Amino acid sequence: MAVSYLRVSTKEQAERGGRDEGFSIPAQREANLRKARDLGAIVVEEFVDAGESARKADRPELMRMIEYVKTNHVAYCIVHKVDRLARNRADDVAIHVALKDAGVMLVSATENIDETPSGMLLHGIMSTIAEFYSRNLANEVSKGMSQKAMTGGTNGKAPIGYLNVTTRDELGRELRIVEPDPTRAEIVKWAFEAYATGNYSTAMLREALIDRGLTTPPTPKRPARPPALSTVQKMLSNPYYKGSVSFRGATYDGIHEPLVGPEVWYRVQAVLGAKQVSGEKTQTHDHYLKGTVFCGECGSRLMVTNAKSRRGVIYPYFICAGRHAKRTNCERKAMYVPDVEAAVEDYYRRIQIPEHTIQALRSLITAQFSQLHATVKQERNAHVLERDDLQAERSKLLQAHYAGAVPLDLLKSEQDRIGRRLAFLEAQIEAGDMEYELASAHLDDCLALGRDCYKLYMSIDDSLRRIANQAFFDKLYLSEEGTVIGEPGEPFNAFFDPEVQTIAARHEGRAAESRSQTGNVAGLNNDLLVGLPRRFSNKRPALKSLISHVLRDSARRVPRGRTPKRHDSRGAVAKNPAKSQTRLTTERRVELLADYEAGMPVQTIAVKYGVHRGTIPTFVLRSGGRLRSTGLSNERRASAAILYRDGHTLQEVADRLGIDPKTVRNAVVAEGISLRPRGRRPMAK
Repeated sequence: MAVSYLRVSTKEQAERGGRDEGFSIPAQREANLRKARDLGAIVVEEFVDAGESARKADRPELMRMIEYVKTNHVAYCIVHKVDRLARNRADDVAIHVALKDAGVMLVSATENIDETPSGMLLHGIMSTIAEFYSRNLANEVSKGMSQKAMTGGTNGKAPIGYLNVTTRDELGRELRIVEPDPTRAEIVKWAFEAYATGNYSTAMLREALIDRGLTTPPTPKRPARPPALSTVQKMLSNPYYKGSVSFRGATYDGIHEPLVGPEVWYRVQAVLGAKQVSGEKTQTHDHYLKGTVFCGECGSRLMVTNAKSRRGVIYPYFICAGRHAKRTNCERKAMYVPDVEAAVEDYYRRIQIPEHTIQALRSLITAQFSQLHATVKQERNAHVLERDDLQAERSKLLQAHYAGAVPLDLLKSEQDRIGRRLAFLEAQIEAGDMEYELASAHLDDCLALGRDCYKLYMSIDDSLRRIANQAFFDKLYLSEEGTVIGEPGEPFNAFFDPEVQTIAARHEGRAAESRSQTGNVAGLNNDLLVGLPRRFSNKRPALKSLISHVLRDSARRVPRGRTPKRHDSRGAVAKNPAKSQTRLTTERRVELLADYEAGMPVQTIAVKYGVHRGTIPTFVLRSGGRLRSTGLSNERRASAAILYRDGHTLQEVADRLGIDPKTVRNAVVAEGISLRPRGRRPMAK
């Protein structure tokens, strides 16, 4: 008794020539039957894996054959060649052991292998050759596909709207090219132009495409059918339609004919992002005060809970999380959410800074800025002179080396020393003016927000109220009497401080004594106005977002009105939940992508558009663009390390150089400098 195992690697081989089994499987069957007659055996069962690679052992018919020989009396397993069974040594050994344990001898119809020592040797050699052939073939195919993509060719099946075409050149050589599909290309082109207008959703566009007769290309096993919604979304985000070829994360210019222009394609990506088809979804919060208000007794966070009345109306309350989790001995009762909202609104009214105080604060802080900027300018001039001297010294060293007076090793060490110092000086020269300009601009924004904080808070919706609370305050404590006590964040902790406001009023009223009053400010025991430029140039994320929405008109402010009640499975809900969303318009998204491709630094783009720098690479990739090379140059890395060594924190160095703090940390470690304990600076000598 014998079993016969047949296999081909691809479906194309199994169906070649329009036959159900192609050409290879019948040829293997005939050879195996001939071998069985030579052995005097009868083939009782045949196992055929059509379109299964031998690089894996979990082929369905192979597994069924092994189970069959375990339960039936079989003497031989006949294969056409050893590589039909496996193309790597590990699988070959495992399959051979399974057959041997079942008492079955492996026989090849074209190779002289048996259980003799020479036969086993030949078996091992042939199995090793099969593994080498498989690995080498995969490597060559991968190289060929990479080279084809680099030259603009298309690997695999072309997307909808194109056809894979086989032709021959004048010498009779076969050419495989991609051409626009005469029945689908115009419809796909219309789809991009229609969606770029912003008047269609992907679902609406799909229905319009079906009405125009768009279908997927038919295959031998799948007839033409209307495109699925996911197919439409993938089509709109595929850079192939603008003439680009993507392969293994890289994008190349294709040689195929583009169906849409780059400007239309980028416009479509901006619309997709604006409609959140391929963008990030924002987080939903139960209430805009959640995370900002805290219990005034134990300091625990307040959380939202709902109570349902006998009539089915749901009333929201804030409760102390410490008491709820029994972490504290707090006995604070639940607080009705509308009462807490009213208390926060009243607190904004009480702390709003009058116009005359705003002017006094601006005058006082501007005077501080001017004094600090004068000192920075003096340091900058000294740095410029030192830089010029070092550049002259570098030229002299080079001339001395050419004259033979300075050996190469000394020249290299001196050039490294001069290069590190020059990088540090360049960073200091560039950072001085930039820090002052950023701080001055941020001061005006913060004073504008502080002057109109109550009016602003009453005019924005719930999502912006959440951002405003995070921008103005670190925490809002709710006392037992129901009043709010705020803990303002930087720089509003200085603006809202009555002592600072009093000093500002004195400074404004007695200009002749401004120098001494400024000295009093510097001597405050809480140091609120120490390090002003650095404090104002480092914006908090929520504050940046609030400035972008309110002062830069990125979002429209509308008066707050009464919203209809929302119902769920439990009944009527007294308050609608709010969702915090920050979106750029389509035009701004297109401008952002253009600035990135023009080489503008990511940090600058983030400040310009009021977005987080981490979202920019994601947006570029989803828009079909290419990411720029990452990492710092040697000079900027040395500059970052020197600034850190001189006492600046990672965040301060990052703000000066316009990079991420993690990048600064990597640069410092790469330069061999030990990181300081968190929050500490080296002691002054």
